[in-house]
Amino acid sequence: MNEFFFNEIRSGNFTEVNAMLEQNPVLLHSKDQRGSSPLILATYYDHLEIVTLLLNSGAKIDMKDASGNTALMGVCFKGYEDIAKMLIDRGANINEQNSMGATALIYSATFNRTEIAKLLLEKGADKTIKDVRGKDALEHAKMQGVQSLIAILEND
Repeated sequence: MNEFFFNEIRSGNFTEVNAMLEQNPVLLHSKDQRGSSPLILATYYDHLEIVTLLLNSGAKIDMKDASGNTALMGVCFKGYEDIAKMLIDRGANINEQNSMGATALIYSATFNRTEIAKLLLEKGADKTIKDVRGKDALEHAKMQGVQSLIAILEND
């Protein structure tokens, strides 16, 4: 049943995901074979309606996948601003680090997600946090040559 549940999340089938959760609420806290929670998967595939359902059902917002990534980190990588804003507004830990020490802000800088980086900084993201290679968000932005992010991170 778990695999079917995760496939329905990937497909964005809100009706089926909702019905399955009503029948078996434990699914909310399950993980797929890659260690992703339902929330992480729904955010990764940009299914805002399912993300809302999962959060309203009590999904743990900072649950991590096998690499230590949270849902917020994933949307910073993918660039889904609406979901990033929702997760932040719902209390996601903006300074959480994954197994490599990356944060949502570091992902935003690495993948040129300027608007998400601005949002994270407005909400108090710590731009001094360094990953396991000793690099912070500004250094990642410089490695990518993203002038808009460099300016924001230098002047914020």
